[in-house]
Amino acid sequence: MARRRRRAAPPAPPRAAHETTLYDEVKAHLESLGYEAKGEVCGCDIVAVRAGEPPFLVVTEMKMSFTLELLLQGVDRLAAADEVWLAVRASRRGRDQDGRVRKLCRLLGFGLLGVDPGRGVEVLAEPSPYRPRANPRRRALLLREHKRRRGDPNKGGATRTPIMTAYRQQALDCARALRDGPARPRDMAAQAPEAGRILLRNVYGWFERVERGVYRLTPSGMAALLALET
Repeated sequence: MARRRRRAAPPAPPRAAHETTLYDEVKAHLESLGYEAKGEVCGCDIVAVRAGEPPFLVVTEMKMSFTLELLLQGVDRLAAADEVWLAVRASRRGRDQDGRVRKLCRLLGFGLLGVDPGRGVEVLAEPSPYRPRANPRRRALLLREHKRRRGDPNKGGATRTPIMTAYRQQALDCARALRDGPARPRDMAAQAPEAGRILLRNVYGWFERVERGVYRLTPSGMAALLALET
């Protein structure tokens, strides 16, 4: 009988990389800008000083990826430094590539570096005050939805549940008005002022036209009403 061959053990996983692998690249970057950089000074990963009166002091904190802890370290260093930089290992799809992270760094006044050990450093965000460009359209949308929504039907932070928007509230008003039988939008005006628009768009598939200008409730519309009442 042939002996069974023992399966080779899988190779041991590589040791986790450490922030020290980023140090040489960040130090070289700071020195190319005219700073004298030193590691682990009073709890800071890198402190770099450029001569002058007074001297210009830069603190850099490093992590292998962008984390809340890195951000909090940066906040803690702000009071002592002229500039604070956050350095993370460069990635293809990590948070260092997220535009929101870069905006956050600029908003807080942090610089952000993407470090590729052995290849160099990329400046992802400069440490300068940031003010996002105003978006009047989005602001108007928020104000309009807030104003039109009746009450407060949703718990903030909810996920995987239908959101009760102002439009959905109005569609449910139309469904209630049609519960007892077909009707015209003008006959529903007291209960659903925007019935004409809601019935025409029929976003949820709750309504169907019986004849010109007359609508009735579909089974899915009735199911939506029943679900709301249970």
